[in-house]
Amino acid sequence: MELSSFDKSVLNLLQGNLPVCSRPFAAMAEELGTDEETILKKIRELKAEGYLRRIGTFFDSNKLGYGGTLVALKVEPSKIKTVAEVVNKYPGATHNYEREGKYNLWFTLLTPNLESETKILSEIKSVRGVEEMLKLKANKKYKINVQFKLQ
Repeated sequence: MELSSFDKSVLNLLQGNLPVCSRPFAAMAEELGTDEETILKKIRELKAEGYLRRIGTFFDSNKLGYGGTLVALKVEPSKIKTVAEVVNKYPGATHNYEREGKYNLWFTLLTPNLESETKILSEIKSVRGVEEMLKLKANKKYKINVQFKLQ
């Protein structure tokens, strides 16, 4: 599927200008001169085609009382998909991705306290295929805002 100018407009708005209101897709539709159902249908199509992975908000986790940890796992290559699926079941796990090298599965984990973090990481470490775990606690926060302006 080649992106149309309308597709690009939808993706541009989703990246940083989705209205915060009770019906954000209706507001978005109004801005783009269409209707809410057209926007929702387009979003489903873009997701199905792989142009869109998720729609969500970003919160200041520290202000909400959460701490972040970057976790690197050494996983038996044949078990990466299974381990990733287990990691994804935890609500605080984000940015789960495969990498080359000794530690081949990485994710971030946000938890409200050290006890929750310890429990979750212990459970993940016991998953079949996980050989090693490296926990890299965040000491300083870097906010990276990547947006792809599509023309």
